[in-house]
Amino acid sequence: MKYAKFFQFVYLVFAALFIYDAISKYSANGEIAYPSILLGITAIFMFFFRRKFMKKFENRDK
Repeated sequence: MKYAKFFQFVYLVFAALFIYDAISKYSANGEIAYPSILLGITAIFMFFFRRKFMKKFENRDK
């Protein structure tokens, strides 16, 4: 079960990578990378969703 706690932070890593990709594309070409921004926002949402779900799951056992 410890891997599930670690895995939620992987979403933050992916969010940082996608946002970095969007910023670098905007700096280089001036184009807005909507897919990268959308995936970054989705990864951040998934981080908080998984975090809430894990806390709910832990409190269920108590």
